[in-house]
Formats: sequence, C-alpha cells, structure tokens
Amino acid sequence: MKLSANLGFLWSELPLIERIDKAAQAGFKAIELHWPYDTPPAQVAAACEAHDLTLLSVNTPQGDVSAGDAGLAAQVGREAEFKSAFEMSLAWALTAGATKIHVLPGMATPANADAARETFVSNLQWAADLAANESVTILLEALNHRDKPGYFYHTQAQSNSIRVQTGRENVKLMFDVYHVGVTEGDVLVKLEHYLPVVGHIQIAAVPSRREPDEGEIRYEAIFKRLEELGFSGWIGCEYKPRGSVQAGLGWVQAMGLHLG
Repeated sequence: MKLSANLGFLWSELPLIERIDKAAQAGFKAIELHWPYDTPPAQVAAACEAHDLTLLSVNTPQGDVSAGDAGLAAQVGREAEFKSAFEMSLAWALTAGATKIHVLPGMATPANADAARETFVSNLQWAADLAANESVTILLEALNHRDKPGYFYHTQAQSNSIRVQTGRENVKLMFDVYHVGVTEGDVLVKLEHYLPVVGHIQIAAVPSRREPDEGEIRYEAIFKRLEELGFSGWIGCEYKPRGSVQAGLGWVQAMGLHLG
C-alpha cells in the first residue's frame, strides 16, 4: 500500500511549502492538496522535485464559502464562474505537476435537483474534455450527510451515476472510506464493486476522522482486501491528527505498512 499525505489536514498550521517539507521528512513519497492556490505552483513543483515527491491532486475552488458555497460545478446559472475556476485549477495543477482534480459540485436542494444535475453533468463533460487534453483525471467525491448536509451527493451510487452520465473515461470516483463508512457502511463490498472506476482512495477513522487506528472501521481488513484486488494506486491519509502528525504516524508501522 502506498500512502499519500493529505496536506489539507496534515501539518495544516504551517505554510504549504513547509508542509511539503514535513511530509518528505516523515517519509511520504506523495502528497495531495485541498485549495493551494495562494501558493505559486512553480514553488510547489520545485519543492516536490527537491524532495522527489509525487503531487497527486487538488480540489476546484468552493466559491464564496461565507455565502454557503461548497463548490460550483452543479450551481445553476453559475456555469461561467465554474469554467473560469476550473481553468485556473487546471493551469495551477499542470504547472505544479498534479494529475488529478477533484471537482466540487456544491450544495443542492430537492427543488432544484434536476437542474443541478443537468448543470453538473454538462460542466463535467466540458471540464473532462479540457483535462483529457492534458492527461488529467477528474475525481468525483460523495461527502457524508453528517459533515455536509445538503451537499449534491452523499453516496457512491449517486456519484457513480453522474460519472456514467458524463460518458467520459477520465472521470473517476474518489472512494473516501471515511465518507462511505459514515453514510453507507458495507465498505468492503462497495470497495470491491466500485474499484474498477475509482481514481483515488482516502482514509480516516469512522466516526472521528482521526488516525485510522481507532473507531469502527478495521483498516487492516481494508488494506488486505485492496491487496487481494490488486490495487496499486495511492491511498490518501486525509485525517485530522489527534495531536502532532509525527506522533500519530505509529499506526503505519503497526499495520505493517510503509510510507510511499
């Protein structure tokens, strides 16, 4: 199993370049980011090159968070705003060296569900075509209903139906075991079912979102099943540390894993 440091949560108190340094010092060989756009991408590329780190992914902008935005791709009437934001994300990712972009749909209501879906699919088709020209993968991640009530989708079936509707081969699922565990359970069965169309996996304890050595998900079983299924991709450590990141990394060795 190859583990990636999600620098949205790990060492989050530090400037991004220092977080990259910390990830390398800890032994990680790959990183993934949330919203790194206040840091010049050339600086991120240089830091990754200096440490021989692979940069995996970034998220598209959320929009106006103070106004309740949590993404733009499914927001009816804001297509131009999404496209501008995506073009910025793609340009940043290409310069920094990332090869995946998680596209955030944002919030939706039952009253506008059909229009939001139509908008989301159309925006994804446009974005996927643009990204395909640069060999970039689009990721779709359903977020759990507890942390993000009212989000566009909460289950793997919902995000996968959008993926299918786009008809684009470079649109994949982000299988976050934490979100699946909170919303749906039955993680091993869902993991096996969706793995052929999964572009990235993330982990955290359920329900605490701490290191994956506590809570109701036995991650030894997750890793064992992934190995049996022949998964060779990266697994993102997207958890909120109980204390210092370094002190919390004992779970890696305890589960017989290594970083990178």
